[in-house]
Amino acid sequence: MKESLHDARQELKRIDHSVYVSLKYTRTVDVIRNIIQRMVNTFGFGATALLKFAVEQKRIEDFPKSMLLRAELVKGLYTGEEFSEELRDMIEFFLLLRKLNKTEDYTKIKEYRRHVAMITTIDDKGYEINLDEINEYYVMTKRFIELVDEIIYGKEDD
Repeated sequence: MKESLHDARQELKRIDHSVYVSLKYTRTVDVIRNIIQRMVNTFGFGATALLKFAVEQKRIEDFPKSMLLRAELVKGLYTGEEFSEELRDMIEFFLLLRKLNKTEDYTKIKEYRRHVAMITTIDDKGYEINLDEINEYYVMTKRFIELVDEIIYGKEDD
């Protein structure tokens, strides 16, 4: 559990560098796709940490290897608690990131410029992932890891 959370934090550091350094200077869709891949990894580590925590609490005996099934199990395990709605939204966001990561049908626009973007369609809905969108995704990914931390270790009082 601690190892998974540590791995998630390490991925967050890599995402941070990619967003604020690599993307700033290269402005390519390849960097955007790399950031999305790292976000998927971060969510995967966070979900694994939650499931290991559930095993420790004896809420479940084991969890599946498939990340899709793990995500669904996390949604099912943590219902009826104060953070459950936010966690559910985060898992839905994770599932969207997975689809964005797996898509091979995308268009690159304005590479090497401020408004570089990856345009794709998933489930009949169009997505334009640009610098601003990636920043929002990064904030949501950081919040997910904070939420996992709060669930496992409890909320810290300011």
